[in-house]
Amino acid sequence: MRNPQTISVDEESLAVPIWSILAAAAFFALIEYYVWTILPRHYSTLPPLGMRVYFNISWGILGALYFLMIGFVSKDAPRRGMSPHFWGMLCLVMPCGIGAVLYFLLRSPLLSRCPACGTHIQNDFHFCPQCNCPLEASCGNCFRTVRATDHFCTRCGHSLDQEQMPSQLRVSGE
Repeated sequence: MRNPQTISVDEESLAVPIWSILAAAAFFALIEYYVWTILPRHYSTLPPLGMRVYFNISWGILGALYFLMIGFVSKDAPRRGMSPHFWGMLCLVMPCGIGAVLYFLLRSPLLSRCPACGTHIQNDFHFCPQCNCPLEASCGNCFRTVRATDHFCTRCGHSLDQEQMPSQLRVSGE
């Protein structure tokens, strides 16, 4: 499994990169400039002021959101062990935000580290694929996930008191 890019706590508060925010602001300013400066020079009859304001703001916001979405995807994809270049280009090339919709439908879950060996693993794994460390408490009979504080399995009724639950799971459940 690819090593995901780690993001520090300070960077995690900003889910969209600065370049994307600057590109969105520049695009919005460019639309403003076009509608209020260039468009009146080239057309003798202009649409009513209300319609120009509406189209000016709506097209500016849509374009800015487009750049912000590309920035979000480029920052979120490495956290999930996915290629930021591929998904960023897909979001850029696919029209009407279809690339972003595909990204949100097909994105991988967030990755974490195994407490025993440090391997990058998906959050929904029950055991580490490298060292077989149990990551969640599970029933010894049916192997379904149980809470560390349960005395009986909720699925099969197996007594969990005889189970040899790892100490890190036992401590986290108390």
